Amino acid sequence: MTAKNRAQPWLPVADLAQVVRFHRRRAGLTQGQLALLADLGKTVVFDIEHGKRTSRFDTVQKMLAALNIRLGWSSPLTEQYRSERDGSEPPS
Repeated sequence: MTAKNRAQPWLPVADLAQVVRFHRRRAGLTQGQLALLADLGKTVVFDIEHGKRTSRFDTVQKMLAALNIRLGWSSPLTEQYRSERDGSEPPS
């Protein structure tokens, strides 16, 4: 399997735009309504839905929270981080 064919564990910015638009439409919201729910400007919603790459992370988080979309962190060291954070032994 080549790297090109392998499923990626992350979504490119364009996919984020599509995911946001999909959830907004399924929720029956206009861009303006989502902006109000997320306490953002309508232009911000438009920009993110059109793949703007320079949106602030906290802004994207507000929009995702308003749509009940959760983000997760993952890496090869995630379990070790959690163990150290919690003061427990990492799984063997």
